[in-house]
Amino acid sequence: MAEYRVTGLSPDVIAELIAEVGPLWHEQHQARLTARPRRRAVGAGAKHKFVFVDRLLATLVSLRHGTTHDVLACWFGVDRSTITRAIGEVRPLLAQRGCTVAPGIRLCTLAEVIEHLGADGRTGIIDGTEVRVRRPAAGRKDRDKFVSGKTKQNAVKAMVLTDAEGRLLYCSPVRPGSCADITQARQLGLVKLLADGPFMEILADAGYQGMGAQTGGRVVTPPHRKFKKNAPAWYEARHELQREAHSSRRIRVEHGIAHLKNWRALARHLGRREHMSDIIQAVAGLLSQQQNAALSRGVRA
Repeated sequence: MAEYRVTGLSPDVIAELIAEVGPLWHEQHQARLTARPRRRAVGAGAKHKFVFVDRLLATLVSLRHGTTHDVLACWFGVDRSTITRAIGEVRPLLAQRGCTVAPGIRLCTLAEVIEHLGADGRTGIIDGTEVRVRRPAAGRKDRDKFVSGKTKQNAVKAMVLTDAEGRLLYCSPVRPGSCADITQARQLGLVKLLADGPFMEILADAGYQGMGAQTGGRVVTPPHRKFKKNAPAWYEARHELQREAHSSRRIRVEHGIAHLKNWRALARHLGRREHMSDIIQAVAGLLSQQQNAALSRGVRA
């Protein structure tokens, strides 16, 4: 179960997760036991047969391959409800860890990412990504708010921010699919963070046009088309070259999103939409840690 092909993580990264997340889970478990009136002392009664390491592995397999809880229950020899409860406990702990940028250094908030990039004047790249979800039940309020204007399907949307090499730095909580990319960025406070922060460059696609003026030119989008009709031949050629140059610089964020979507839990989500923020942030944190570990091994070699 701990092989790379099963979990998407190397044994070293899994060992780091056990050492880091294990104490947090045990602390959370003890707090839950002592928070309610009890007839027995804490620690009395039946002991856990489904230990933390197995709970973590079940969560990783669920995220990596989208394996159903029934199948995981058969593999681990426990009840389905035990798997569901275990994943529900471990997944938020993975989501709150943030993205790894160096050994021992993680970025958990958008403000920390902007500060990290601005410290050295590095370039960041942003883009939105969508994950298909189930349609809300008939008669439910705001049933159509999850319909994406781009794909015409029910989806949730998250904003992804990478560096110029495509390494994940931040993945936002999800919003309904009807939310525009630029609206989500504004709601996350990106405009204020850039306007008040150091000068830096953030590459974005045409969905973020207008943010450049609001951030003092820090957000760079594809050039506007000046001629709507009867454009001169020289302008068409120059405009196309400018768009290709911009696209080739921001293509790295598409590679980062593609690595995210390799985790089957983000290909299409058939569970509760309320869990999507934890799922995508947990995957982003795990993927960035694995990428950083692989990069460190390459440097040492």
